[in-house]
Amino acid sequence: MTQQLWSSQRHQTAIGRVGLSLPARRAVGDLQLEPETGVLDYGCGRGGDVRALQDLGLDAAGWDPVHFPDGRREPADVVLLTYVLNVIENPAERRETLLRAWDLAKSALVVSARLRWERNQIKGMEYGDGILTRRRTFQHLYAAGELRDYVEEATGVRCVSAAPGIVYAFKDDAARLSYLARQVTPDGGWLASEDTASAITSVVAHLEDRGRMPQLEEMPQPIISLLGHLRPAELKRLAEQEADPVKVERSAERGALDTLLFLALELFHGRGPVSSLPLPVQLDIRAFFPSYAEACQRADRLLFKLRDDAYVRRAMNGSIAGKFTATALYVHRRALHRIPAVLRLYEQCASIAAGRPGEWSVVKLRHQGRGVSWLDYPEFDTDPHPRIAASYAVDLKTLKSSFTSYADSTNRPLLHRKHEFLAEDDPDAPKYRRLTDAEVRAGLYESPHLIGTEEGWERELVRCGRALRGHRLVRRTTST
Repeated sequence: MTQQLWSSQRHQTAIGRVGLSLPARRAVGDLQLEPETGVLDYGCGRGGDVRALQDLGLDAAGWDPVHFPDGRREPADVVLLTYVLNVIENPAERRETLLRAWDLAKSALVVSARLRWERNQIKGMEYGDGILTRRRTFQHLYAAGELRDYVEEATGVRCVSAAPGIVYAFKDDAARLSYLARQVTPDGGWLASEDTASAITSVVAHLEDRGRMPQLEEMPQPIISLLGHLRPAELKRLAEQEADPVKVERSAERGALDTLLFLALELFHGRGPVSSLPLPVQLDIRAFFPSYAEACQRADRLLFKLRDDAYVRRAMNGSIAGKFTATALYVHRRALHRIPAVLRLYEQCASIAAGRPGEWSVVKLRHQGRGVSWLDYPEFDTDPHPRIAASYAVDLKTLKSSFTSYADSTNRPLLHRKHEFLAEDDPDAPKYRRLTDAEVRAGLYESPHLIGTEEGWERELVRCGRALRGHRLVRRTTST
């Protein structure tokens, strides 16, 4: 055991925040922190998250051994353990802190920590199982899946990676399954209803969106009150009269695929009986499949196909959305739901293994090997040739992850042929395609190896006497 020769200065790692930290913001976005939720920020530092959550209407409190030693350290619906484990140099104390936070969580624990790919940002020397920084603080860095495995082993429950370095642990496994179901099929919500006619319109919208009639248990109480006088058969008849049958059919097809995707993902943790699944998933199974057993068998076949290189490559080549290259398929996030189910499963498996980053525009799915990269192009919609800001990559064979920031780069990679990353019916695709056609006619793509970076692209624009005005290609003038 390494003898400690220094005095820990953990409190120096606490920073002042304006607004929510990334883990707290992610938990809000994932509906883990909603108004009226009781929250305890365990190891809250200077209390920035506590104040921001209180401003959002949550019953938030914080405790910190240095900055808020008198804070309320009582059980809460959700407990945040934000960048605490990584600053504890003693492994036994680290685990004890995690278990104390877990004991205080009534519903869920949100754990976050720094990752190994941040090593180059930390100045210091190796010490124990981490780094002793120049400020005399300690940092233990985690691998992509290591944090989730560590929390699972300590708490004894199945956990999910919400994002790189952010893990959710749920006291009730039904809450974990509901979270996973929302990742596959986000809740569509219900239209506001003030009378019977508007309540029926809301049911029609649900039918068109989910591909099946909603059950009474799924409806908000105001709609139940407005439609309670109608028999189920009568409500079904009225809704089906108003609904667009083409929309219903397409949504049913999508709903069946989404259900298979969810069941395939759940196999990683071992499936339970159908009664353990979220109610919407149970109802989708009843509507779209002969039985739960049949749905599970089809999901297993889908998961097995993910191991077949030739099948995956054919799926990529035949996808109606995304750009297929010699090594991978690139898909914009708003077209992700349009790619084949086996490829959606591919991306979801990576997100479970290492967490999907919060900011990304295009996902890269490799068909040579198994790896996923989420690429962030913040100005994809406004820049005719968007520059990359960051990349987060996961190798599914080794579960190693890497993060690359291009913030300091003076010659960033950029995109061409933006329409190819989208589905053909995307409303912006025609505008992007017109620009690509104009650039091809101008000879800008004659040397593809020269145009992949900012400097190379600018040289080709000058060579061809062209400039860009938004998504229009114009002739270059002497003042351009």
